[in-house]
Amino acid sequence: MSQLQPLIQLHQMAESLMNSQEMQFWLEKAVTWGQADSPDTQEDTCLHLSRLRDFLQQLLAHINNMSSTTETMKRLPFLGQFLGRLCWNPYVTADATSRRLLFQCLWGLYSEHPGNAVERKANQWIRKVFCQLATEEDDAAAQALMKHMGVPPEEYHLKVLRKMVALLQENIGKSCSSICNINQRCSCDRIKATSEACVPLITCPEAAPLIGVLLQQPVTCVRAALSEDFLDALSSAYSSQCLSLEEQAVVSLWYHNLSSLEEAVLSLLECVLANTGSMPQKLEQQLAQSLLPKACAQHCAIFLHVNDIFRSILKQAEGTESVKYLIQTFTSCFRRELVLLQHQTSVSLKALFPQSPQSLLVPLLTLPSEMPREAWRHHLNWLSGSLQRLTEEEEEGDGDSSSSTRGHHKLFEAWFLLVQCAQWVQVAVQLLVTSGPEDCGPLLWLLTFYHHPTNRGHHRALQLVHAREAWDHLHSLFLALARPLPADHLQSLVTLLSPQPQRPALSPLLILNLLVNFAVFFQQSLSGSTEILQTVVDWSGLVDEAVCVLNSLELRLNQGSCISSDTNRLHLRIKALQNTLTHRREALCPAENQAHALARSKTGGSTYPHTHA
Repeated sequence: MSQLQPLIQLHQMAESLMNSQEMQFWLEKAVTWGQADSPDTQEDTCLHLSRLRDFLQQLLAHINNMSSTTETMKRLPFLGQFLGRLCWNPYVTADATSRRLLFQCLWGLYSEHPGNAVERKANQWIRKVFCQLATEEDDAAAQALMKHMGVPPEEYHLKVLRKMVALLQENIGKSCSSICNINQRCSCDRIKATSEACVPLITCPEAAPLIGVLLQQPVTCVRAALSEDFLDALSSAYSSQCLSLEEQAVVSLWYHNLSSLEEAVLSLLECVLANTGSMPQKLEQQLAQSLLPKACAQHCAIFLHVNDIFRSILKQAEGTESVKYLIQTFTSCFRRELVLLQHQTSVSLKALFPQSPQSLLVPLLTLPSEMPREAWRHHLNWLSGSLQRLTEEEEEGDGDSSSSTRGHHKLFEAWFLLVQCAQWVQVAVQLLVTSGPEDCGPLLWLLTFYHHPTNRGHHRALQLVHAREAWDHLHSLFLALARPLPADHLQSLVTLLSPQPQRPALSPLLILNLLVNFAVFFQQSLSGSTEILQTVVDWSGLVDEAVCVLNSLELRLNQGSCISSDTNRLHLRIKALQNTLTHRREALCPAENQAHALARSKTGGSTYPHTHA
């Protein structure tokens, strides 16, 4: 009895399938799809394709469990009609998975040794249908069946696919030139239907021209929207690297599909954070390859959305230097792309930065290289004063909740813009090297605000005092000509770099940037500067971070954002300091490396290489 039970269950399942509403539903669908070739039929086919694949998988399981083709045809009398209609439907066979399942169903019905007229007739029919499903793919089952039946390989499917793509491309037609009456028929009606029909073709290389035309079709009519299913399928295939798109098609995809744009930005962020050992030049290359700066320059809407993502990330990771550097480098790359497109677009700065304080837009977005060097100090003093007034307005409004909220938002937007344009912060650090005690106040305030933008948990006033202490110690160290170096100033610097009980720590990167810039720009001998830099970073465990600040400074020197015009001397000086620290880092034994890593974690030092200001 136990041996008969599986067979009984099998027959019951076959009968259930044959008599079920599901079988009737799909048979009716196959008949309907074959009777008309309209946009509605195409759309309906594509919408049901996923469910059809599931049903074909279920059908295949039943065919494989039957004892013979005769038994299968007896249990499922409409099977041949059903499979035949699907095999001649190009919208079904264009989908690789559906085509494979249909092929496997035919393979299951083919009788190697036909025992009656039913099986011989089925074999003849299968031979005819097989020609349509043959492809150029190296499919083992297909090769075996072709060899067994003596049917030569055909390219019929690819020819059908190419013709189908050509017809769909013709269907797009010309979009109308203006918004038309909602009740009026226009050629744009075909665009959505065509994009729906394109869903199963997404990963077919032959469909690439059609996909490109659809994505770059001008949206001049309310009827010209692309199908969400098409955009989602395209985004999924592109992100999983199952699809290759031309640059302009990728930009158009992001413009039409915000979720794919968000995925691209987050993927870039993850890549940057994961590759903390890369050089500043490598980040610019990554950004260029991502196409995001170019896309933002072409479409204001894309830039605004990317900026919103950066704004949100920055709020969550206020002190993360890697995020700040990415935002600044991205903005710099975006502006270069914008300059290249100036003859094609004329978007205003206010449209690009609608939430930023308008009085700061032009002053911050003006590059240092676009202004005479002798005007830099005055410009930075003005920026510092303007930002101080914003912080005072915020603090004055703390008593009123609504005013406080507006003040915090305005101050954050000012800081966000400063992060995007942090090349001015770097210039401020360079000018601090040549400033006297009476001139460094505004520049130190700007530097402190950049690293500690709010009073909430930052204690800005106290941080400013500590920043002034660090500057005083560095100024005294680099003025000293006698040896040994003043131990009290060295120790005080290391103390400022280390967390102290009941005292908010000053950002170690603020001090480190001051230190590296003093070593590069101060009129001290190279040997003296090297000794001071190496001693402090060794004691504080910030050798890696110092190397990376030098790398970033070298990049800015090439961009014309340094206070000295003697670039050759500065390049040689930076290279010598880089070599010294690099050799020092390589000479450290593993135990010392571990100790330095521990020291960095205690000081809150960033392990990100692109430290900038």
